[in-house]
Amino acid sequence: MSEKTEIGIVGLGQMGSNLAKQALKADMNVVGADPDDHPDLAEMDATILDAGKYDQFAKELDPPRVVYLSLPAGAIIDDELDAMTEAFEEGDVIMDGGNSFWRDSIRREESLWNDGIYFLDCGSSGGPFRAREGVCFMVGGREEGFEIAEPVLDELSVDGGLLHVGPPGSGHFVKLVHNGVEFGMLQSIAEGVELLEAGEFDLDLGEVFTNWSNGAVVESWLVELIAKGFKKEDQFAETDTPDFENIPNYVEDTGEVNWLVEEAVKGETPVPVITQSVIELFKSRGNQRHAYRAIALMRHGFGNHPFGESEHIEEERVTGRVTNDARNELRDHERTEPVGPLADDDT
Repeated sequence: MSEKTEIGIVGLGQMGSNLAKQALKADMNVVGADPDDHPDLAEMDATILDAGKYDQFAKELDPPRVVYLSLPAGAIIDDELDAMTEAFEEGDVIMDGGNSFWRDSIRREESLWNDGIYFLDCGSSGGPFRAREGVCFMVGGREEGFEIAEPVLDELSVDGGLLHVGPPGSGHFVKLVHNGVEFGMLQSIAEGVELLEAGEFDLDLGEVFTNWSNGAVVESWLVELIAKGFKKEDQFAETDTPDFENIPNYVEDTGEVNWLVEEAVKGETPVPVITQSVIELFKSRGNQRHAYRAIALMRHGFGNHPFGESEHIEEERVTGRVTNDARNELRDHERTEPVGPLADDDT
């Protein structure tokens, strides 16, 4: 029996391979399974097996086995779990480290527990580059299963970045809310870039966001990332990031935050910022091919407004307002009433 901490990793894409590298650097035994060869991991003494060879995979790990799935959400998780169940034993732990829907995770946990196998929904944040150094894990599942996996996760997590959040499904639910918050923050920072670029000053945005990364109220990893992105530092240099003006004005995503918005609507929970951030992604893809045409058609009907661009109207848009007082300068403060519950003496 090996005296080293062991982990099996199924799926050696960007996240899985970098997590494996971190584990190997921490002197852990790593057994990986993937359709592709990974000579870089093999050179670091990882055992790399073909995908789906779970009988051999199970033999390479000492029980109770701890396995981390780094796979896309969807039916592939069910397929791999079905195959693994036949090879694994009671007391083993399988963690889904992807962005699976939390209700799917509850169902999967119930199925694996029928065979005595622990299933942990292991929300993982930090992305491929932080996977090399330390991940933030938010884990749902049975306490006993978490205790078995905890030494492995503790080794791979950043300080303070490991939490058993609750019962099955809770880890992926917390990660889903995390992703929604992330979307709102991304949109807010992006709108800040838009305002800074549209202003009258010739600003070095890389330096502005570096400044904001040092003691400002908005200091965060995302602000740090946009600063490094403008400067093409660290991972942006590794991935050959194009100049800012050459980045396609199209944002792709895998759709998890859509699930969160749907859950919010079902529960009548208002999440306007997260919802609008999802809508902004849709807008970036140019999917709204008819709505603006319909608006133009109606505007032409009621005001004979032109179809398409008009230099005359563009000029009027700029010059039409002679008095440039802002709304707050025109407000009659004495007549402004607060929005909120009536005071006790109001009837």
